[in-house]
Amino acid sequence: MNQNEHWYQKFTQKKEKISGKKDSKSESKKNSNLNKSFSKNENKKTYRPKENSYKTFSISEQHSMFNLQNLERQSRVILEDFDSLLQSILPLNSRQLAMLPKDIAEVSHQLTDRRETRRIGYMNQKSQNTAYLRYFMWWNLERMTRLFSNLPASAFNLKDESICLDIGSGPLTVVCALWLARPELRSKRLNWYCMDLSSGILSNGEEIFLAIAARTAGDFEPWKITRIKGAMGTQIKQKASLVCCANMFNELLQEQSDPPDFLAKKYSKILLDYTNESEKAKILLIEPGVPQNARFLSLMRDALARKGFCSSSPCPHNGICPMEGKRGAKWCNFAFSTEDSPKKLKSLSEQARLPKERAVLSFIFAENKSPASDSDSILSMRVASDGIKLPGRRTGFYACSKEGLVLLAGKNESMNKKILSGDFISIKKPDFSQLQIDEKSGAFLIELD
Repeated sequence: MNQNEHWYQKFTQKKEKISGKKDSKSESKKNSNLNKSFSKNENKKTYRPKENSYKTFSISEQHSMFNLQNLERQSRVILEDFDSLLQSILPLNSRQLAMLPKDIAEVSHQLTDRRETRRIGYMNQKSQNTAYLRYFMWWNLERMTRLFSNLPASAFNLKDESICLDIGSGPLTVVCALWLARPELRSKRLNWYCMDLSSGILSNGEEIFLAIAARTAGDFEPWKITRIKGAMGTQIKQKASLVCCANMFNELLQEQSDPPDFLAKKYSKILLDYTNESEKAKILLIEPGVPQNARFLSLMRDALARKGFCSSSPCPHNGICPMEGKRGAKWCNFAFSTEDSPKKLKSLSEQARLPKERAVLSFIFAENKSPASDSDSILSMRVASDGIKLPGRRTGFYACSKEGLVLLAGKNESMNKKILSGDFISIKKPDFSQLQIDEKSGAFLIELD
């Protein structure tokens, strides 16, 4: 057994179930005693602790996933006027601009409720290409720049001349987002292989990337772009230190009939074949935040972990995923309010009758390294839900932890101000044998002060 297989087995030992099902008489008696401290709200079918029946915990560490202040000002300005940037390099006439909302709505239908009408090379059609660049790419940049600018400083510690691969690259959205969100990478001479079925959208993407690079401060040479027309699995000349796939599996899975666990093993092997084994390679997968995608990413996380790629984000641990998205179970996704998103983009959404109050995504960032040792005194968690109304003027947030699913709860005025979806939170590690269990979800209840 090699080292990677050893840590995978160590961190995925089957844990005792925490759901409402009783595994033994002793467990039944234990949960029975716990339930005595709950009072039931018949209308909402939820439970809450009686007064003074719980211990509260203080947050010792907290990091946001989507803090806009971590994105530098010049990048925010470029995103605010992204439509003007596109108009300067890929201009539309007045008629095309007038038709844009209708074209956007049509592409949206083809990506969602009318998938069977979408052709494989739909990006090659002029109106659909334009709609994608002017709307969907803009929203994807909004999501990715927020995410990338808030990942740890070590997340993209790439060297000069590093090889990077973006599969299903489209208009180079990942490349553009990284340039905008991580200014420390602009001085690196990165070599990007950008792969897509549509050569036209790749060409458009390179133009957009060069325009963005020209509008950022500093005397930096744009990264080298090598465009490759092809699907995932197409060979490249060099092994990659960073492999990215954004919004690709969402479309790919729509054409598949095989079980998702089989597909996760199949596609993870293809991704791993691209990586440089002599370096600590990284794999970044981003998908729209819907249950099917979250389930698939959880399976990809497991398949990659078996090969020694531990999930450094968003997961606060490398054990069994408590939000794996099985039917009826919680699923991992993260959202932020679009209140501060570009005004012109939100206006365009309204015109296309696709208003957005929240932007959502699911993702996995895995690295070829052994996982960090867990602390015996600190519990780390990742908030993976919006606020949930609880009885007694309280608010709860579901969170992922090494010990399983957690429900963080507290008073409305306190919780709504200090916690957001995607937050990384640490507290003093509780004694889980003394924690109450939420009857509805099976989650451990942790009260925050």
